[in-house]
Amino acid sequence: MKTIKTDRLLLRPLKIEDIDSVMNFWGNEEVMKYCGGPGTKERELKALKYYINLQNKKGYSPFALILKENMDIIGACGFNPTKKEDEIELIYHLNKNYWKKGYAFEAASTCINYARKNLKIKRILTSVDMRNIASRKILEKLGFKFKESKFKEVTKQKEYHFELII
Repeated sequence: MKTIKTDRLLLRPLKIEDIDSVMNFWGNEEVMKYCGGPGTKERELKALKYYINLQNKKGYSPFALILKENMDIIGACGFNPTKKEDEIELIYHLNKNYWKKGYAFEAASTCINYARKNLKIKRILTSVDMRNIASRKILEKLGFKFKESKFKEVTKQKEYHFELII
């Protein structure tokens, strides 16, 4: 995976050295309240190792989102594998200090374009807690279509599932 530039962001593969920065969102209660709660440093180190392996094996994983103006890591956005080879799952998490500024949409649309050009997939899936209205609006703006709702055991809430055919 290579670094991708947008108007305001650099999207580059995650590294182990990013652990302190990713704890600002993956370890944050408010950011992760719809995703089963914040992670511990130990758990997120394991996640970073998993994502580095995924980058090498599949050619995708979440990217670190770096704000060009100060080079801070403000979030992560990219893909997880699913059970099928021709589909992937979109994920994005953003440091709460950067919410409502269009960064999630900018990063997610860039990742979708990356998938269209570089990955042999037919569709992108994602899910969102029904209470997370801001995230649902981003998905609709990206062109995702509602597929179904399911109860999620981790959060004890209904989760909406979306898909984007590419």
